[in-house]
Amino acid sequence: MMPDMAPSSTPSPPAPSVTVYGIPNCDTVKKARDWLSTAGVDYQFHDFKKAGVPEAALSDWLKALGWEALLNRKGTTWRKLDLALQAATQDASRASALMLTHPSVIKRPVVRWPDGRLSVGFSQALFVAHHGAPAGA
Repeated sequence: MMPDMAPSSTPSPPAPSVTVYGIPNCDTVKKARDWLSTAGVDYQFHDFKKAGVPEAALSDWLKALGWEALLNRKGTTWRKLDLALQAATQDASRASALMLTHPSVIKRPVVRWPDGRLSVGFSQALFVAHHGAPAGA
């Protein structure tokens, strides 16, 4: 016979249903995080600089969004790369390797929404499409 187990008096809070991946000092990431906070959305932030790029997640992103959509060719990190490395980045495999070693070449933020869909970048219209309008908007 199993002993009676008393229910916990403080249930653990549910895990955030939105995950934002990026770099905290990126202006676009700041805008996205501000929008989510203003909208009252509970989210988890994954900092590429501190925690790296999760390889399994990157694989999912590449399948769902395509390497071209994820590769930021306008940023400082890309412009500072050796021209031969830039020229060699012509497929998902090479782009993935580059993104794992140079996370700043990933367009930001990458967001995983509660329904599992992914988005990259920030615009109010994009976030409204995924989450709905913030309260009071």
